[in-house]
Parts: sequence; structure tokens; C-alpha cells
Amino acid sequence: MIRQIIRIDKEKCDGCELCVAACHEGAIGLIDGKATLLRDDYCDGLGDCLPACPQEAISFERREAADYDEAAVMVNLQKITTGHTDGDYGSGSHDHTSSGGDHPHPTDLDEPAHMHEPEQLAPSAPGTHLNNWPVQIKLVSTRASFYQNANLLIAADCSAYAYGNFHSEFMKNRVTLIGCPKLDGIDYTDKLTEIITSNDIASITVTRMEVPCCSGIEAAVKTAIANSGKSIPQQVIIFTTDGKQKN
Repeated sequence: MIRQIIRIDKEKCDGCELCVAACHEGAIGLIDGKATLLRDDYCDGLGDCLPACPQEAISFERREAADYDEAAVMVNLQKITTGHTDGDYGSGSHDHTSSGGDHPHPTDLDEPAHMHEPEQLAPSAPGTHLNNWPVQIKLVSTRASFYQNANLLIAADCSAYAYGNFHSEFMKNRVTLIGCPKLDGIDYTDKLTEIITSNDIASITVTRMEVPCCSGIEAAVKTAIANSGKSIPQQVIIFTTDGKQKN
């Protein structure tokens, strides 16, 4: 089946193993000092490993891949926990065979996968205006076709829950990026600067809550625009905690 799955750029990978630790399914191992997707059916395609990679060597692609198999994952995790894996996934190992019922082992581990850009989506259900995936600032690529001439919406994630008509009034005809500076615990400035610098952004709308912690996402956007040296139309929309637009 064609589905979303991770792709690892071995040229960028420095073998730090942070993605191995971040993968809750045990889908990634280190082979010849490089992170490798061990089996397609171990990867759920959600990308918890993406923000863990300091080299940005991991991205999403859509390709033919075995469906995610939770049962096989649980068997594999049990083997990892007990130390009875079928192969040594450490540096220098080539034996990366693992059991998993009748699920085929991928044959293209050592071949470069065809790179696809992040998805640009057509609305799939009445009322939705989601036009791109992924949407998390931590996960999204800094270069994608959907950025070109885009009206960018950078939203504190609570704002979508607070304001009832958020999809139709703010996400419609925009590329949406969401995040929470308090919960993510990171400064988005550098990544937003790269997105703005590397792409032709037509406008930027920021939505945030009135609470102080949301000011971080507004500040990151303003600094990123300044760092880019570009003049981009921008607006900031603030919502109250009872779901009303403040300005």
C-alpha cells in the first residue's frame, strides 16, 4: 500500500542514535554507523523521531510500504526489552533480520528511497480546510512546494480549540503551522527564519491566546521575519479564554 513513512538521509546522519531512542516502535537501528529503518511495518509514520534528529536527516515520504503492524511491533519491543533480538542493531552490524510473522522484510534498506515533499492536501471532509501535512512546527520541513506564494498561518495550538470557526475563518486558503512554545519547550525562531528565508511567503497570520505563554510564538514569528530581511504582510489575532476574538 502507498502510505506515509519516514525516510533517513544517510549522507546527513552522523550516527548519534537519538532517533533510535525516540522511536517508540523500535523501527530504527544503527547499521554501519548510520540510522536505518529496519522494517517498514514497524514504522507508524507519525514521525516522533523527526524532532530528535539534530542533523535533520529524517523526513516524511509517501511510497509503497507494508502496513504498520502493531502486533509485530509489540513482539519486537518485547525482544528488545529482554535482549533477545534476532540481530545486533549496533554500529557495524549487517544482520538486521527480525521475526514478525509473514510480513516481508524490506529489500531496499541500502538503496536510496525516492524523496517526496511533504503532502499538500485537498480538504477531505466537510468543514475542514487543512491544506498541508504535517502541521506541527517541530515536524514540518523547512522547504516544501506548498510554501511557495503561501498565506501562512502560524497558530498557537490552543487557538484552534478556543475559536469555533477557526477552520473556515483562519485555515481556509492558508498553509497551517501549529505549536505551543510552553509545552514544546523550544524557541521556534531559527526554524521559522529558515522557512521564511527559503520560501516565497505572501503573508503571515499569527493566532494566539491571550495568556502570557502564547506570546512566545508571536515573538518568534516577528523575530524570524526580521531575521529574514523580508517585508511580509503580517497580522496577529488574539483570542480570549472564553473563545472570543480580542482584536
